Amino acid sequence: MGAGTWIGDLGEGLASQLGLADPVVRLGVTGLSRAGKTVFITSLVANLMDRGRMPQLLAAADGTIEAAWLQPQPDDTVARFAFEDHLARLTAPEPAWPEGTRRISQLRLSFRLAPRGVSGLWRGARRLHLDIVDYPGEWLLDLGLMERGFAEWSAGVLSRLPGRPGAGEYLAALAATDPAAPFDPVAADTLARAWRAHLEAARAAGFSDLSPGRFLLPGDLEGSPALTFAPLPEAPDAGRRSLWRECARRYDAYRARIVTPFFRDHFARIDRQVVLVDVLGALAAGPAAFEDLRRTMAGLMAAFRPGHSAWLARLVGLRRIERVLLAATRADHLHSSQHPRLAALTEALLREAKDRADFAGARTSAMAIAALRATVEDELRENGQAVPVVRGRLASGRQVAFHPGDLPEDPRSLLAPARDGTADWPGGDHTLADFAPAPLTLRPGEGPPHIRLDRAAEFLIGDLLR
Repeated sequence: MGAGTWIGDLGEGLASQLGLADPVVRLGVTGLSRAGKTVFITSLVANLMDRGRMPQLLAAADGTIEAAWLQPQPDDTVARFAFEDHLARLTAPEPAWPEGTRRISQLRLSFRLAPRGVSGLWRGARRLHLDIVDYPGEWLLDLGLMERGFAEWSAGVLSRLPGRPGAGEYLAALAATDPAAPFDPVAADTLARAWRAHLEAARAAGFSDLSPGRFLLPGDLEGSPALTFAPLPEAPDAGRRSLWRECARRYDAYRARIVTPFFRDHFARIDRQVVLVDVLGALAAGPAAFEDLRRTMAGLMAAFRPGHSAWLARLVGLRRIERVLLAATRADHLHSSQHPRLAALTEALLREAKDRADFAGARTSAMAIAALRATVEDELRENGQAVPVVRGRLASGRQVAFHPGDLPEDPRSLLAPARDGTADWPGGDHTLADFAPAPLTLRPGEGPPHIRLDRAAEFLIGDLLR
């Protein structure tokens, strides 16, 4: 990280360890496409400030949290998370979902906590600062590139390419290209645009493995050489001025100048992490997308360097993420009778990812949540049988009662065919409604309605608040 950030972390860590400053915990929030990061942060902050709907957060239930309020974020070069704008959009008379995450942003929420222990008799109320860091999940995917060279990355993505959306167009462009030929900027640009088109098509179809992530969110880097490369089959005879060598050089520049600074200046400073996962969206997209999500999540855990670090390492910024929450979103799209099955499916889908973190010493949890509940539960009669449904407003404005079908009791009945490459789900497709947020009437002291957001908060920061 930069010298100023490193020195700031050093002083902050030392003062906190010696009890000379309020403790600070950094919570990273990310998720793959359409996972609901912005809604999660907005609802979490609103519910931590007005805690009437947070009974499973023990420090809220027993009155340990005396107050919570927003303060300016500590990093002057990082955008502030637009909490007020997002909350206003969600609570408007005609509510709408906020825009998705397109850059890194930050928000500081401070707590005043009731005194505890003997020292509390003379020190009075305690304070804790929660710095919430929001960043696109596509950036997280890139952390896996730090340990892979161009040849290894190319071989991996090309081996998984057949059958993916937009793959045919890229493979056709690749077939017309000689990687060992002298470098031609037009050929490189053509390949890069074809690869980006494939990534966009794959994201739209519900796939998760989408690297390099900045190809989808280029920002000011649009058209730069660092974003003008593409995977190529290895060419052992490629010369120094060949297309293969230049793409490899640009890939290395991408890792050194884009991925490494993000890891150094932001990701490596995180203490607790939430990874939001759209399990139901992947399920609705089909077996291939579902298996792609499972494989992607397993690979992501290698980026976290999870586990507990010694206090001295913390002083110099060598944090190791202590807790990781893997949260399946949109639980409100299912009747509560299906939530245990969704939780079991989430556990099974993320088992490999969770085991990697647990093996490294971090505490992990997987749960099904809805940061903002957009539906209510109901029951319909069909052929004399009760059918549990959820009612909500679609993006078109139409009110519907929705029953997506029952999830299986045994998650293996979905995981096995997905791993085997089945084209369609046995027993029929799984559907997902596009619900809009419901109009809200919030009583004083209440945050937005949710499902298990209080349990998520208890796992992530509950130990720090007591």
